Amino acid sequence: MKIPMPNCMAIACFAACLFIAAGCSPRQSADSMEDVLIIGAYTVPKDLYQERLIPGFQAVWKEKTGRNIRFEQSYAASGAQARAIIGGFEADIAALSLAGDIDRIVDAGLMKPEWIQRPGGAFVSRSVVVIGFREGNPLGIDGWDRLMRDDIELICPNPKTSGGAQWNINAVYSAGLVRSNGDPAGAADFLKSIVRRITVMDKGARGSMTTYEQGVGNAILTYENEALLRIRQGKSFPFIIPETTMLIENPIAVVHANAARHGVVAAAEAFVDYLFSSEAQRAFAEYGFRSVNSEVAAQFAGRYPDPVHLKTIADLGGWDRVKTELYGPDGVWSTVNLEINQAE
Repeated sequence: MKIPMPNCMAIACFAACLFIAAGCSPRQSADSMEDVLIIGAYTVPKDLYQERLIPGFQAVWKEKTGRNIRFEQSYAASGAQARAIIGGFEADIAALSLAGDIDRIVDAGLMKPEWIQRPGGAFVSRSVVVIGFREGNPLGIDGWDRLMRDDIELICPNPKTSGGAQWNINAVYSAGLVRSNGDPAGAADFLKSIVRRITVMDKGARGSMTTYEQGVGNAILTYENEALLRIRQGKSFPFIIPETTMLIENPIAVVHANAARHGVVAAAEAFVDYLFSSEAQRAFAEYGFRSVNSEVAAQFAGRYPDPVHLKTIADLGGWDRVKTELYGPDGVWSTVNLEINQAE
């Protein structure tokens, strides 16, 4: 596997450095009629935020308060974004790929533990892990088992830097558990047989998609929303939802320590609330995400078929257990990855 191994400190500072380089400053606008919110988000929903969600809220906020609101934005891999916020990037809002990254910000004392109970936070969108393949499906990819063969060149982001990548690995491991009737050793072997086919691991999900679109690899582990976004853009992106896959739940939460320091708690919480509105949830659905609003989800049901076996993070024991048993120093992923690298 070709796995970039970036300096950890560089990763932690990546989003903050981009933010500063863009001339942004974590301060209220000097314009008394303009509010400023700083958002630190994972890369995948960047287009959605910039094209629909932020403009939509700006209109709502203007109508409600008579004030303009400006967003300073930073997009990076979920894990890198969390590290940047912990390291000093003063985001008012964290929109990340997985709850585990939010929990790290909570542990750093920057965010309220109650975020998951909804006020100022919780899961704003859903998706599932899918397998993308080349036009015409020349390799006959029809599920996880086909990815084990030697002619597969698989693209997947690095779970050490990308929260989204952890959803992919969780999905493979869950499929291994189903295949082995719940045997962890069998699931680890199944994971190893697929991970050994990964040829490139980028830092984040969007980077992996770029690599794949440049012609590298003949299959990719990605997310339904990424595939549907490209189809929406008029591109060809054939994919399948494997029989067993993982429900992806994407959290958002106000970073209260920063928002309070900047005097924007009300605006930050209002933005999060807006993202759960029917208007915003329809935008999520139109951009390829599964809505968390039951009425909106019903309207788009034909676009989002139900997998045969849809596993959740709870099925793996929750993020605390997954972080240790899969991604800890002696975890399944870490062990499998080490064994593959030593064998090469």
